[in-house]
This record gives sequence, structure tokens and C-alpha cells, in this order.
Amino acid sequence: MILTEEQKAEIAAHTRRYNELKSAGQEHAPRALPAPTARDAAPIAADAIIHREVIPAGWYWTTRLNRGDTLRIVNTSGTSTVSLLAWNSADATERLNHADTIKVQWAARLQKGRVLLSDMGRALLGITEDSSAAHDAVVGGSTAATNLAKYGEGNHRNTRDNFILAAAKLGLDRRDVHPCVCFFAPVAIDADGKFVWSGARRQKGDFVDLRAEMDLLIALSNCPHPLDPAQGYPRASVEVVRYRATKPAADDLCRTATAEAIRAYENNALYLGETSEGAVR
Repeated sequence: MILTEEQKAEIAAHTRRYNELKSAGQEHAPRALPAPTARDAAPIAADAIIHREVIPAGWYWTTRLNRGDTLRIVNTSGTSTVSLLAWNSADATERLNHADTIKVQWAARLQKGRVLLSDMGRALLGITEDSSAAHDAVVGGSTAATNLAKYGEGNHRNTRDNFILAAAKLGLDRRDVHPCVCFFAPVAIDADGKFVWSGARRQKGDFVDLRAEMDLLIALSNCPHPLDPAQGYPRASVEVVRYRATKPAADDLCRTATAEAIRAYENNALYLGETSEGAVR
């Protein structure tokens, strides 16, 4: 689609307004986020590992994460996309809100130091390590319709249907399936405002670490992203490792990167009956 001059002007006006609101909404300058983690960095101690799992291509996996546990997702082939949904295990009406994750933190780019937020303004997951910084928080996962349009007839599993099955396994149902975020999905926006796929940003061995900030129900789906230009349906598995993380320090990046993140963790502390420093009242 080619934008008209009027449409370009409208986009520019919205951008200016966004930047004005961002400046007004931030009480202090956000901390600079680091470069992606090196792929051979951040090894996991063997005695910290709770569970390992391999998710075959096209399939899903569910788990429960205790607060403080971290889930490492590894793109072992470099060709997979992993979509995620999350719910508060104590009250599943509180769930991942991809829109608030973007707008509250004033950034659509998920990377080390960012937080995945709930629809209650609380932190669900902190991104503590990330070798990719090539993730999608806007487009979302595949559906039966997108797979049919791309691959034609056949047994091509999709993210939406996987999440419906995953929800049932967790005691939830179809209405609990909400918009997801997709890891290892290098979606960008070009100068004309169109979504584009930057495949070179996705590499074999990429990983992302997600630390649970409250007790959670998690669903993952290993299905191709709707914008992935690969013609054949991907057949690569991914690995997930659940492990015990060290207790966050006072200057933990996820908790202190922005004023908005600080407020989210303050909301967590109130909900969990703690002080903002983590001490039980």
C-alpha cells in the first residue's frame, strides 16, 4: 500500500503527539537498555534447572511458573517463532496485556530490561536476558485462516488453535485466549508504516529469559509467524528450560528501567502484601 501525502501527514502528527505524551508521562529519563546478550553468555547452573522441555514444530506447551522462576526459550534452529500467553495463577482474569506492555513502557520493542504487563497494571514477566531483541508485540500469532492463505490445504497447526487447547489444559476456555506476544519474530515497520520481516535478526541459538514476577500459568506455541516469508511450514523444535533465578538486586534493570516499570512493581508489591523492596509486611 502506498500512503498518500495526507496519510503521511497524519502519521507524522500522531508521532509528534505520541512523543509529547511520552515526554510528559515520564518523571525521569529511562535507563539505557543494554545490547543483546551474547549467545554464549549467561549459562544456567546445572543445580538451578527445574525442568527441560522440547516443543516440536507446530505444538504447544503449558506450565506453571512460581514467582522468581525463570523460563529460558531457545531458538535452537534459528527458524522458529514462539508465541506466549500468561495468566495470574491465583486469578486467571488477570492476564498478559500486549497493548499495555507497549503503551505503558512507550516502546513496542521487547528486549532485555522490558517487562510484560498485565491488564491490572502489574508486572507478569521480566525479560532478564535476551540475545535477539527481535520480537513481535503487535502482529500476533497465526490462525487457521493465515495458514490456509499461506500454505494451502494440509495439517498446518496454528497459534490460535494451540492456545485454545492450552487454555483447556490449564482449566481455562476459549474466552481466556487473548492477544499474544511472539518471540523470535523480527517484525519491523518501514518508512511507509508497513510491517516488514527482518529475517537476518533471527539467528540459530538465540534465547530469551523470562522471570516470573508472580505465580503464573504459561502457554507457549511453536508455530510460524504470519509474516514469516518461508514458503514451507517450519519443522524445527524449540527448547525451554525452567530454572531458579537469583533474587533480584535493588538496581534490577527490569524493576528500575522506567518510571512506568517502577509503578508496575509497586502495584505487584501492594497486591502481594509486600513493601516495594520485597519485604513482607
